Amino acid sequence: MTLSESLLKTLEERVAAYKREAKHEHVGRVLEVGDGTAKISGLSNIGSAEMIDFGNGVMGVALNLEEDLVGAVLLGDYRAVHAGDTVKATGQILSVPVGEAFKGRVVSALGELKDGGPSVTAKTRYPIEKIAPRVIFRKSVNVPLQTGIKTIDSMIPIGRGQRELIIGDRQTGKTALVLDTIIHQRETQKTDRPVTCVYVAIGQKESKVAKIVSELQKHGAMEYTIVVTASASEPAAQSYLAPYAGCAMGEYFLDQGKDVLCIYDDLSKHAWAYRQISLLLRRPPGREAYPGDIFYLHSRLLERACCLDEKYGGGTLTALPIIETQEGNVAAYIPTNVISITDGQIYLESDLFYKGIRPALNVGLSVSRVGSAAQVKAMKKVAGKLRLDLAQYRELAIFAQFGADLDPTTKAQLDRGARLTEILKQGQYEPMPVAEQVSFLYAGVNGYLDDVPVSEVRTFEVHFLKFLREKHYDVLQVLAKDISQDAEEKLKRLIHSFKKDRGYGSKS
Repeated sequence: MTLSESLLKTLEERVAAYKREAKHEHVGRVLEVGDGTAKISGLSNIGSAEMIDFGNGVMGVALNLEEDLVGAVLLGDYRAVHAGDTVKATGQILSVPVGEAFKGRVVSALGELKDGGPSVTAKTRYPIEKIAPRVIFRKSVNVPLQTGIKTIDSMIPIGRGQRELIIGDRQTGKTALVLDTIIHQRETQKTDRPVTCVYVAIGQKESKVAKIVSELQKHGAMEYTIVVTASASEPAAQSYLAPYAGCAMGEYFLDQGKDVLCIYDDLSKHAWAYRQISLLLRRPPGREAYPGDIFYLHSRLLERACCLDEKYGGGTLTALPIIETQEGNVAAYIPTNVISITDGQIYLESDLFYKGIRPALNVGLSVSRVGSAAQVKAMKKVAGKLRLDLAQYRELAIFAQFGADLDPTTKAQLDRGARLTEILKQGQYEPMPVAEQVSFLYAGVNGYLDDVPVSEVRTFEVHFLKFLREKHYDVLQVLAKDISQDAEEKLKRLIHSFKKDRGYGSKS
């Protein structure tokens, strides 16, 4: 037998042996287990994020691929797993079930139903980790995502496919703001571009999640919403996986050319969950563990938000991540990371909140990098100078509090600013259609409310909008798109007429 024939025979024998080995299950052995993690030997061919079957109904996912060990996090009760147990690699990357049937349901980070309702059979599964669509598949954001919140829709417009950060201290109304946004998407369900919402609760109390679900049901918003929850009482691995699972569920609708809104509440707790996992898996701090790769942790999630070109389906996925700050410190490590990933931020300030200005939005620090490209023409015309007027008012108000003598121009500017502040106040669970926002902002910005006492502005708003809805709905239909010259003249006449009926003087 020649050398070549000998080598060929050896090679064939090795291939045959490999094929025989491949037919057998890829198994390993648990070396140690504790605190929701396990060290495993023998899984030489496993891949990152591959599912591992620990038996007894407990699954895990491989996160650490070391030279002779695999570090995995357990997704079930780790007390059922013991050192010496045999485990099996499934050959499947971690995925979640997706589909229309999950609308209106509360699910775990693994797609398991948690609301006690009827079971769902999902034929389609999506991997929770996915490379974001490349630039060539995308187009610029130009369709507005109306939140129903006057402050945001007028000054910090959000577009479908954008990533807008909501940032602020505890108890400043961050969750309230996103809930109002979800409730307002009820308006889109009647159009040809309805928005499906995915709300991800990360590390929240189960009582808080139950209250949120109850409010969404009360306002008829659960029928187009999926709630993904990983509560504070569950292992850190669930909180780590939850936002990726929620994004995967949203991508199912994105791939069908639909519009999706994903809310991650909040990514601060997501980072803390990852820190816990990093410590338990003994990852050395640096580029592959907390805090070094928190940027990558969040960027690979938020980059999946996109506005696809029509050639690739034309769907959009809008991301509203939430970050909690400590004492208003937006320059901290994690907040600055997420600010640099997103297309703008909505900053909620504690001082404004306690003064009763709600939403407590800081106009100076809040910005949308998409800008007026994602704003209806009517709002663009009305709100053009609103942001500047409000910022000037807040600067002047600081000096005015020292009791200095004010000239008539400054006094008029302060009076106008005080009324604009009142106009932009809004109660929770009261999102407003864009036409109603435009009509009332028009009255405020153009000085038609200057003779209405500040204390009566909110009451005036309620009655004026009711007057328009009941008697002049045709004007609101026009204002929802653009302010034509005829519509503007008619709106002026209606404002004068309403003020006269209510006993206020009128601006000529």
